[in-house]
Amino acid sequence: MSLDWDEVEGVSLLRWSGVAGVAAVFSGRRGGVSDGAYESLNLGLRSGDDLGRVAENRRLACAAAAVDPARTSSCHQFHSAVVHEAVADPAQPFDDTAVVSPRGDGLVTRLRGRAVVAFGSDCVPVVVARADGTGVGVCHAGWRGLLGGVVEHTVEALGGGDLKAAVGPCAGPDAYAVGADVAEPLRERFGGAALHGPNADLAACARIALERAGVGAVDVAGLCTITDAERFFSYRRDGDACGRQAVIAHLEAVNG
Repeated sequence: MSLDWDEVEGVSLLRWSGVAGVAAVFSGRRGGVSDGAYESLNLGLRSGDDLGRVAENRRLACAAAAVDPARTSSCHQFHSAVVHEAVADPAQPFDDTAVVSPRGDGLVTRLRGRAVVAFGSDCVPVVVARADGTGVGVCHAGWRGLLGGVVEHTVEALGGGDLKAAVGPCAGPDAYAVGADVAEPLRERFGGAALHGPNADLAACARIALERAGVGAVDVAGLCTITDAERFFSYRRDGDACGRQAVIAHLEAVNG
């Protein structure tokens, strides 16, 4: 599996090395400046945390991921299947507290050095890349987004060809209890692997969606945000006063 923990200047990152020329990291909660319920690397501007601290956390995360905040952007997520393509640099940098992001839950790019971000606190952060290193995309996939097809739309936005992907830390099947209103649609859409007793297996659903969409290799972190309070934020565990982690991905510059 091409997922390994790394630490850069105190910032803990789960680094994906599945495609040469594509850099992607999943952040956790360690290495930032927020305190209290948001300790410490909270990246969510709408989480209720102090905005100045979130801005500094975003700068720290970008530095650790080796991306420029002025060339980094995310979406205003709303559990949709809407995917955008970043065809130019953003109008506002990622660490601007007044940044206005397009509404959607997926973002792809073919521009080198242009970073794309998707947030999560229990929902699945996913990165998908073209195996030849010419495109990368990220998406935020909760159960609504999974049912709506956000994963497939992200794959589609990258075009055909050989693709690889990674499924990051999310609510795990041992802890994510759901009712029949969620369980049955997931079972119908993704089969029996979507459930683990009375709980949902969001990572399995994301993996199945990727494979059905034609992604040839999928790495799955297998880490639970709900049960690992030391490393991850979790809305299910902590409620409204909850930070956000993220997946940050970009195409690396070509040497020479």
